[in-house]
Amino acid sequence: MRSLLNKFLIVSLAVAGTACTGDYLDINSNPYEPNGDEMQADDYILGSAMNGLASCVVSSDVNTTQFTDCLLGGPAGGYLATTNTGFNNTIENFNATDNWTNVFLKSDRIIPVLYTNLTLVENLATQLGNPVPLAIAKIIKVTSMSRVTDAYGPIPYSKIGADGSVTTPYDAQEMVYDTMFVELSDAVKTLQENPEAALSATADYVYSGDLTKWIKFANSMKLRLAMRLLYADRAKAQQWAEDATNEANGGVIETNADNAQWNYFGATENPLYTATRYNNEGDESGGDTHAAADIICYMNGYEDPRRSVYFVESEFDDMPYVGVRRSIDLTSLGSYNHAYSGARIGRNDPIMWMNAAEVAFLRAEARLNNFNVGGGTAQSYYEDGIRLSFEQWGVSGADTYMSNSTSTPTAYNDPTGTNSFATPLSTITVAWDENATTEVKLERIITQKWIANWLLGNEAWADHRRTGYPRLMPATAAGNKSGGTVNSNVGINRIPYPTDEFVSNKENADAAVGILNGESSQGSGDNYSTHVWWDKKPGRENIYAGSSN
Repeated sequence: MRSLLNKFLIVSLAVAGTACTGDYLDINSNPYEPNGDEMQADDYILGSAMNGLASCVVSSDVNTTQFTDCLLGGPAGGYLATTNTGFNNTIENFNATDNWTNVFLKSDRIIPVLYTNLTLVENLATQLGNPVPLAIAKIIKVTSMSRVTDAYGPIPYSKIGADGSVTTPYDAQEMVYDTMFVELSDAVKTLQENPEAALSATADYVYSGDLTKWIKFANSMKLRLAMRLLYADRAKAQQWAEDATNEANGGVIETNADNAQWNYFGATENPLYTATRYNNEGDESGGDTHAAADIICYMNGYEDPRRSVYFVESEFDDMPYVGVRRSIDLTSLGSYNHAYSGARIGRNDPIMWMNAAEVAFLRAEARLNNFNVGGGTAQSYYEDGIRLSFEQWGVSGADTYMSNSTSTPTAYNDPTGTNSFATPLSTITVAWDENATTEVKLERIITQKWIANWLLGNEAWADHRRTGYPRLMPATAAGNKSGGTVNSNVGINRIPYPTDEFVSNKENADAAVGILNGESSQGSGDNYSTHVWWDKKPGRENIYAGSSN
């Protein structure tokens, strides 16, 4: 037990939210260790470890979350735009420095915290004779690490050390996915076999110990990952999508009461709230980050009533909701960089991991592909997704919204006249059309799923890479600073591996690039343009704003 207590500080640091992206393994060598008198209760240690694990999905550390979600996932997914005019090297400009792109793999707030606490939970679960905490811990692990592999492709996974050390061989992304499916299935089986085993509410700020809800979330994650594989391995996608939605396995999230969200921020600030307001000069609309023009052009075109709960109004006259075009020369914003609409995030809001609307849209896409994922049709699941999203955000008018068969996304009129995009982003409407082509139906599903998944930027980025939808604005000529590596119409397909990996883990990092290139359907090398394994839709890179179906 003493060894477990000595590891407890890892947990405390995981949720402290004070560090940035320093030495990856510094967290494992902290000199301050609690003694046995300070913590005697096993449930307290377990609860702290579980909360430490939860902090590894979207980190409670503000600087980590700024890089992973505000500067990477949010812009790549079309939700957020960088507006700090002093940034010369950004992911949006395809020329970010290593300390921007290395965070998912090298931050001391993600993998080291995740695996150290996972080991701690495993030891405690064995000691207490209760397998449930470890099953939940593995669901959290998959949720966190799926974001990492989707950012890079092959990653260290099966051979990561108990302390989070990644000086190990990389797994092919297909192998990572295969392993994650098994881990989720095993976790569901364990939870189903132990319905009486309790997890205290203080150990679970997601579901307050409700195992039925954890089962639904695990299956929903399985469905999310299954649909990711649609163009890489259709048979495997169908197998796991149907397994996930099989009622015998406990079902998936179908109501907002079952949404997976981390409700940790009652007494502390939501890191997304803080990160989007860095350098805001007292202006609530935002600082380093504002809302992207892409999503606002869609929602303005549809006159979407969710705008008022998604966005802070802009400072431009007669333009309440206007976003910033992504991948531009940031100096072109000048003194107007604070005037655009911001992301409306509550100081103490929970962080969403997965919502019922997303699951409904996943089932809609699965039914579009004739997968047996329930009794609904593609249309009924699509419309369920819209209704669930309106309910989640507390706005009315879903039926009117989904019957709109004429409104389409707008072109982008930059109030400063600098970065406008005169072509409407898409011709897609909201109302379902059963006579439309399969591709048009897919665009409709993914577009509404994207709107419903507001701020789940890494998920939006994955869908955009996987399907080509939603159609997003291209980079400007001045905004594409990749030296020709990145197609301005497409944006980034992945991020490069940390440079330190080619020093401290060179043999394995070199091998990882070889695996990446072997799995990729397009591009080569360790750069922004190479496709990850599941990114295999034929012609996907020909889908962009203004192109036809």
